[in-house]
Amino acid sequence: MSKHLNILVAFVAASLAMGCTPTVKVEAPDKPIEINMNVNIKHEILVKVEREVEEMFEDEELF
Repeated sequence: MSKHLNILVAFVAASLAMGCTPTVKVEAPDKPIEINMNVNIKHEILVKVEREVEEMFEDEELF
């Protein structure tokens, strides 16, 4: 009889231990997510260099 009692006690202890497992909650934040991006645009510089090169090739004295 004590063998059955030991099994029953072990089963009850395991059941109680499973009931104490932590839970994980996934919730949306209260505030909106803010993304700051620093973008440098160098298009103007490239256009200026390209125009200077075109003017250089238009110069007939160069060649």
